[in-house]
Amino acid sequence: MIIDAVVVSFDEARGDGVLRDERGREFYFHCVHIADGTRHIDVGILVRARRVVGLRGHDEAVDVVKR
Repeated sequence: MIIDAVVVSFDEARGDGVLRDERGREFYFHCVHIADGTRHIDVGILVRARRVVGLRGHDEAVDVVKR
């Protein structure tokens, strides 16, 4: 499932963050899933991503593309 979301947090030291979609759902993501290969993303940026079920059974975002 494709989601449009906003980056609401990003911890550069850990390389992970949280996206929030228009319905208020939150999705964890890791910097290795930023599609352009960078390892940083600014809070407040609009993105499009693919929702997957992660190893712990929680919704996560992969293939994160800055819009």
